[in-house]
Amino acid sequence: MTSHATLYGDLPLYINGGPHASTTEQWIEVTNPADQSLLARAPRATAEEVELAVRSAQQAYLLWRDVPAPERARVMFNYQHLLKVHHDELATLLAQETGKNFADAKGDVWRGIEVVEQACGIASQTMGETMGNVARRVDGHSWVQPLGVCVGITPFNFPAMIPLWMFPLAIACGNGFVLKPSEQDPLTPMRLAELFTEAGAPAGILSVVHGGAEQVDALLTHPDVKAVSFVGSARVGAHVYRTATEQLKRAQCFVGAKNHMVIMPDANKGLVLSNLVGAGVGAAGQRCMAISVAVFVGSARDWIPELAEAFAAVRPGVWDDPQAAYGPLISPEARVRVENLIEAGKQEGAECLLDGTLCEVAGYPVGNWVGPTLFRGVTAQMGLYREEIFGPVLCCMEVDSLAEALALINRNPYGNGTSIFTGCGAAARTFRHEVAVGQVGINVPIPVPLPFFSFTGWRGSFYGDLHAYGKQAVRFYTETKTVTERWFDEDIPTGPNMTISLR
Repeated sequence: MTSHATLYGDLPLYINGGPHASTTEQWIEVTNPADQSLLARAPRATAEEVELAVRSAQQAYLLWRDVPAPERARVMFNYQHLLKVHHDELATLLAQETGKNFADAKGDVWRGIEVVEQACGIASQTMGETMGNVARRVDGHSWVQPLGVCVGITPFNFPAMIPLWMFPLAIACGNGFVLKPSEQDPLTPMRLAELFTEAGAPAGILSVVHGGAEQVDALLTHPDVKAVSFVGSARVGAHVYRTATEQLKRAQCFVGAKNHMVIMPDANKGLVLSNLVGAGVGAAGQRCMAISVAVFVGSARDWIPELAEAFAAVRPGVWDDPQAAYGPLISPEARVRVENLIEAGKQEGAECLLDGTLCEVAGYPVGNWVGPTLFRGVTAQMGLYREEIFGPVLCCMEVDSLAEALALINRNPYGNGTSIFTGCGAAARTFRHEVAVGQVGINVPIPVPLPFFSFTGWRGSFYGDLHAYGKQAVRFYTETKTVTERWFDEDIPTGPNMTISLR
């Protein structure tokens, strides 16, 4: 502990199965987004400490890879049990450092638990292949083997779920792992690591390193690191991918998003409005699967005034307020960025039906609050549309046909998630086949898959080996015949059957 008035003190690193006090002179303040109070300080790990974390994971891996898969699975069974026992404790910790309301924080933890449950079946998932007589008197066999030390670089918005996307599966497969969580909310990942050791994970198999760009680059260029997973912004993701692959490492980076919901005139209006509110402002809009663009087709545009009324009824608040729909943004810098984009939208000519920049929450005057914000008349040239806002802001756009809606979505550089609300099976099928987006929802707002499916952004939402979403890419190619070698071009051609118009 230092003289700083912190709730959790100075955080250690997590190396060789336990806390490791850092010798750094550089510290990062972790604050409560609702009142700016200091929760803890996280160290910027020194070069020697990063080296120690990787070496610890490498040494543990050399022993762990020979542990039978069923025994590794038993550790995961123990871990998922402990996560469930400590579910509310983890959610409370998570809510304090992210600002999420308690229900949202519990969902964050639970979605991570579901991944750990998937890791419990790792023995059957990592079986190889055999075939007799591939040639005369020659048999073929393949084995699935661990790579070595893997690295996970995770964002602030899901400090339980996204780390749990990564290290349980990698370690269940026999690898060592180094986690570099977001420096804005490192408390939850540290607790996850402690519970993992308590579940029986061997010392060193999971390390946690705190810091920023310098520590990330040290991990990306370390010769003992074999693979990297990243979730975060497009700018940082591009750097991570380039740096890792230049070092000949495997890399998968899930990055930016601009998710559209298409609303057909024959959709259930009540269902549309309630889902747009939740998908637009839930988690304060700070999620890569948020719906940030509502595309109203034909007469569905008449529902926009009622959508504004529904948005106006929503209010943010602190994590333990049961009436709060969502919490503050993660930092003052994030709030200023969102406010600047809102102001730019006004200046560019979009009609601001609801402005959340003057939002106040009683008793918390310095929180990072942005109220629900709704724009109409947004065009594809505006910054509101071109940039990932990452705030409780929804842009309404209006088109005359499903074909126009599809063309709009397919021209966008991102391809993370999308959805359509309609009562017409033909429209739903056309949308599913023609849209060039990795995750598609039909009458559901946010099509997030369960762990036994791939989480798969397309185009500018994902950097990595095509094998990471090969089946989906093949599906898109064979059904729309539009994938070319210009996969990442913004001007993606529309499919041959995009002529259905439902007004």
